[in-house]
Amino acid sequence: MRVFLAVKLYRLQLEVFQPKWWPEAAQGAVVLEKDSVIVADDAARAAGVQLGMRRGGVLTLAPGATIYECDLTKEEAAQREVAMALMQFSPEVSRVDGTTLLVDVSASLRLFGGMLRLCRQVRIVLRDMGLSARVSAAPTGQGAWLLVQNAQRRFLAMRSLARELDRLPFGTVPDLQPFADWLTGLGCKTIADIRRLPRAGLQRRCGAEVLASLDQAFGGTPELFDWLEPPPVFAARIELPDRIEHAEGMLFAARRLIVQLCGWLVAHQLSLAAATFFLEHERGREATEPTALAIALGEPTWREDHLVKLLKERLGRLTLPGSVIALRLEATNVAPAVPASETLFPEPGGSAQDHARLIELLVARLGEENVLRAAPAADYRPEIANRWVPVHARIQAASAPAVLPRPTWLLETPVRLLMRQHRPFYGSPLKIVSTGERIEAGWFDGELVTRDYFVAQAQDRSCYWIYRERVSSRDIEKEPSWFLHGLFG
Repeated sequence: MRVFLAVKLYRLQLEVFQPKWWPEAAQGAVVLEKDSVIVADDAARAAGVQLGMRRGGVLTLAPGATIYECDLTKEEAAQREVAMALMQFSPEVSRVDGTTLLVDVSASLRLFGGMLRLCRQVRIVLRDMGLSARVSAAPTGQGAWLLVQNAQRRFLAMRSLARELDRLPFGTVPDLQPFADWLTGLGCKTIADIRRLPRAGLQRRCGAEVLASLDQAFGGTPELFDWLEPPPVFAARIELPDRIEHAEGMLFAARRLIVQLCGWLVAHQLSLAAATFFLEHERGREATEPTALAIALGEPTWREDHLVKLLKERLGRLTLPGSVIALRLEATNVAPAVPASETLFPEPGGSAQDHARLIELLVARLGEENVLRAAPAADYRPEIANRWVPVHARIQAASAPAVLPRPTWLLETPVRLLMRQHRPFYGSPLKIVSTGERIEAGWFDGELVTRDYFVAQAQDRSCYWIYRERVSSRDIEKEPSWFLHGLFG
């Protein structure tokens, strides 16, 4: 059985012009179309503003209300953005009318844990975009659309769907609205009353479209949908309601772009390897070039939460050259999505993807120059072989010479040890517990070292890496010097 999710965006016009993440007007906000109120928020309604009221009446009742002119272009753009974000639940998303989207989630229910969890995640995505919506589900797309218009949210089987639809007012069906007076005169109130009328007479009077619409809603005939196609490349932009001076203030708006990006990635079965945020500044005489904020991922991902964390850390370290008026996000590098691991038991210490995400978060928080990884060089001298480079730096692989166990912590400058009773001393007398490792190298670059290394143990069982400088035959009577060069974990 197919399952369709109908998502009706609630008060789309007002939420497009006055996002939830921006402070609301003191006396409310309204949207006008042809100088008539089509949407009013709760504060404006409390002041007495009603639908259909003229501009003058609004200003009389609520002088401080914010008035917006309806812009169908912005509304359609917002609906397309929502459709893109919903593609992370199913690639089959269709635009039914100016405020409602239809999603075929037949193959997604098991993946997202059932209908209730899926609807909950849909609401979270809409909340991240600063919008609210009503959600209904049904075995037919037309049936789900009719239910959501009447705030019916239940998932229904085909038999119970028929009972639920029969209870709805017949005016819910758009094709019946032009004939409302005639049908009311016949005593019809619900869709069930319409279905009891003779089909032939109803078709002659109202047209074949009415019967086709009802048959599709009740599952009597197949439905055809015009599914939206995601663009081949991702680039999205959002204008901010006002100038923003601090980088942290852009996180909510940036999340709206990230949600769309995740939907686009899932629809194309891709994962993100690199993206760039462009922070657009003032235009005109004092125009400033957009600030580019590049985000590179060591492990490609399509997870919204991970991308938001990385962006939050990067924005926290960013100093803006000027106020920001718009954000733009472009996916600069993508890779095929890797399916999730099917192993029965989790990997100890986390998976490779978890480790990569941790490294990316540390780089975003501390800076790439402060997150290093070991890159030993092919040299016998420990201070030369012990090399550290930025974690994402590309280096030529070098095979280090085979040696005895080396410590994990090598001191930058060796510490000269005290001698007590002809034994090296570091907090307590040190006991040699390994064979010696002789290192004699550096003659080729003028940095000759001649040392004998040992693993030494203190009285508390701590292990140290120490060396003794070799003395020439001429200084045979001189006591050799001992140095601490490393510590074992």
